[in-house]
Amino acid sequence: MEDLQKVYQQHARTVYKFLLAQCHDPGFAEELTQETFYQAVKSVDRFDGSCKVSVWLCQIAKHLWYQQLRKRKREGPVPPEKLPESPSPSAEEDILEQEGRMDLLRLVHNLPEPQREVVYLRAFGGLSFREIGDVVGKTETWARVTFYRSKEKLRNGGVSDEE
Repeated sequence: MEDLQKVYQQHARTVYKFLLAQCHDPGFAEELTQETFYQAVKSVDRFDGSCKVSVWLCQIAKHLWYQQLRKRKREGPVPPEKLPESPSPSAEEDILEQEGRMDLLRLVHNLPEPQREVVYLRAFGGLSFREIGDVVGKTETWARVTFYRSKEKLRNGGVSDEE
């Protein structure tokens, strides 16, 4: 039991940040974090140690997030009055909003999948490059390079020099 408590203390923040970067709803991210650890306890016998515990937990979290997305798609759009309230904007978000936050978010959303996920995890989830590398099963250097290339692409209006 102490081991489970220790795993939770060591990795709950990373899982929460990962989920918050995906869903942008602190309450829902917390709920999915709890469900992630519940599922991890149920399937701990299947953890083979071939990856870090944090990577395994974030994979479970990602699976749960995708389940929620499929469920929401089946249920149809959520009425505006039932949408969760956004957390208070940070200073960085205020600046982004003043300089065309919506345009930037559209550009980020249109990035190819690995770049988009890295930007979300870094900019909105606050994860370090090492944590991002762990979550996506890549190296810290890969996360840094991908983030840098994504920023350059965003600076060019969503078009890379290679295109």
